[in-house]
Amino acid sequence: MKKTNLANFNNCKRIMLKLSGEVLVGNQEYGIEADKVTSIAEDISNVHHNDKQICIVVGGGNIFRGISGAAQGIDRVTADGMGMLATVINALALQNAIEKKGVSTRVLSAIPMQTICEPFIRRRALRHLDKGRIIILAAGTGNPYFSTDTAATLRAAEMNCDAIFKGTSVDGVYESDPKKNPNSKRYTSISYKKVLSDNLKVMDSSAISLARDNNIPMIVFSILNKNSFSQVVGAKGSYTIITEEHL
Repeated sequence: MKKTNLANFNNCKRIMLKLSGEVLVGNQEYGIEADKVTSIAEDISNVHHNDKQICIVVGGGNIFRGISGAAQGIDRVTADGMGMLATVINALALQNAIEKKGVSTRVLSAIPMQTICEPFIRRRALRHLDKGRIIILAAGTGNPYFSTDTAATLRAAEMNCDAIFKGTSVDGVYESDPKKNPNSKRYTSISYKKVLSDNLKVMDSSAISLARDNNIPMIVFSILNKNSFSQVVGAKGSYTIITEEHL
């Protein structure tokens, strides 16, 4: 895989956007807020119109999180299956919103459900990108015990993405949880190794290790602000770059 020039994200031709399910909640406590999905869809479509190929993986934590269900007594494999189905709901909502912005979008699921979306087949996914479509890769890896962060990194490697942009509710990677410690320092750049050794909770260790092994840089930013994805792709705003070495 070619090494991305991180001094200029505009060199990224094919992007993996990982969205936390929680960013779709908006001002609600649960579920999907239509205005928030519309705002994110507009941001994504603007980046797409800037000659970018976009793959998206979205979490399901706004509806159901497998590990939380397991903590409540649901069998872990069953709970993870429920969580994967939640990601499909989010993917369909996002597809609908993006297509309302005039961008053709396809949902491809790791769990076959042909009546509502396509199965994930790598060659088909690549063909959609070549035809100028956005693809949303749903249902995680299709297997229990793997997070959607790991799924996003796996798909980024499979799809030969230049970088992974993780859109969350926090504008980067901090020394400690900024919601609990307002004095916590935000890193502008950090190595995969330090993320793992300091047990920073930006992504699970499997996702970080997979990105490191495949030399895929990660850019962590908050997608809650209007046009934040467009700004970060243009190397503007607040974000943290995770790569092999500090920049």
